[in-house]
Amino acid sequence: MGYISVIGAGSWGTALAYLLSDKGYEVTLWGHEKDLVEEMGRTRTNGTYLPEIRLPDDLRITNDIVEAIKEARYVIDAVPAQYTRSVFGEAASYLIDEAIIVSVAKGIERGTLQTVSSILNELLHHTVAVLSGPSFAKEVIRKLPAAVTLATKDKNVGFVLQEIFNTNSFRVYTHDDIIGVELGGALKNVIAIAAGISDSLGFGNNSRASLITRGLAEMTRLGVAMGAEGRTFSGLSGIGDLVLTCTSPLSRNYTVGTKLGQGMTLKDILAQTKSVAEGVASAESVYQLSRKYGIEMPIIEQVYNVLYEGKNPFFAAKDLMDRSLKPEFYE
Repeated sequence: MGYISVIGAGSWGTALAYLLSDKGYEVTLWGHEKDLVEEMGRTRTNGTYLPEIRLPDDLRITNDIVEAIKEARYVIDAVPAQYTRSVFGEAASYLIDEAIIVSVAKGIERGTLQTVSSILNELLHHTVAVLSGPSFAKEVIRKLPAAVTLATKDKNVGFVLQEIFNTNSFRVYTHDDIIGVELGGALKNVIAIAAGISDSLGFGNNSRASLITRGLAEMTRLGVAMGAEGRTFSGLSGIGDLVLTCTSPLSRNYTVGTKLGQGMTLKDILAQTKSVAEGVASAESVYQLSRKYGIEMPIIEQVYNVLYEGKNPFFAAKDLMDRSLKPEFYE
């Protein structure tokens, strides 16, 4: 049906479908919610997730997963990490042999503790690439300058995808560290919750800067233990995305943190939030990964305690500051 299929009609999937269709590609956008898909087809806007932009008239929109992918050469996975397995498990048998999958989801699956590319590699026999970096959907569709990282082990595939996604306002760099790029995108969401809590408690700029810096250290430690390159976390998918999500209310995860700091319960926050804040689920998975690999991640641990153990955010911050003293850099 389409040359490129975007699976997932949330804000980021819709933004990428818009970007690629606007560039002239034949694009199909698949959404899970039938009512939303019908509304988008009728109004040419995604009123739930991205009402600011009118969708191109030639962008195909469907609720039929088979129709969405059965002829697609490039398939973009933009569904939340916790739903990738179910959606692509259903879609796997309908992909053409030449299909290349691009994951733009940012999370770690609960239970299995797998990254999205790992899930896709388990389900499919296709080349899988990962696109990640500091890129709020609302700014991308406004064509404000942004830069991201495209990771794949196949250089030729990387060059092709780089050309497909790159525009004069959306710059794409290539890299071969898939696990590092993915972990940066997933782990920064959890640190962003901590940053939101800190700002909500009125701790100020010093605290936020410290959280970002020490959060990056935690991300890098776990990433290297899991086989990533340390330098990846100094790039767009690491520190770039981390700074973005820790400093803006446009970040869903930062917003969750601010509400936690204001005293709201996680249950109430999630009940009033339509968009998925991947950091909530990933906090549990990342905490378990830190235990599995024996990696000290005190910020991640305190976010987990606030989310899942009911710990008071103020005391979580206090316990971070009262930890035993140590060198800044250590093995």
